[in-house]
Amino acid sequence: MVSVHDVAAYILKQCGAMSTMKLQKLCYYSQGWSLAWDEKPLFGSRIEAWANGPVVYDLYQKHRGRFTVDSWPDGNPNAIGAEECATIDAVLAAYGQFSGQQLSDLTHSERPWKAARKNVPSGARCQVPVSLDIMQDFFGGIAAEQAAATQSI
Repeated sequence: MVSVHDVAAYILKQCGAMSTMKLQKLCYYSQGWSLAWDEKPLFGSRIEAWANGPVVYDLYQKHRGRFTVDSWPDGNPNAIGAEECATIDAVLAAYGQFSGQQLSDLTHSERPWKAARKNVPSGARCQVPVSLDIMQDFFGGIAAEQAAATQSI
């Protein structure tokens, strides 16, 4: 398993500078799709259900106070294997054109973030972890729907 710092370094190497919010959400989606496609977590860091969407606190500790980042010296993009690269590349192809705010809004409509926040008022502070089991079920369900739609064509 690679670290979330390796994933962040890889994303920035592939895409260049971006907002820290966008980097957070791309790491989150990489984790979700790894759970669905590869049936294992991509990284071991905990994802928390913050007001602006899922946040990997280990990343936040390194970019706190910054709006944008263009590199991630705490990670090694070359540590990521071919299977992990394929997953992250697919996430970047699907979500990379969206802004951090658009990705945040998207996560707010999805079950993993909503389930972690449950009865927490909108905008309120929350550090509850987003469940990997719920993420795997949610993203796996989307993958199954996509596979079924492809087979019916």
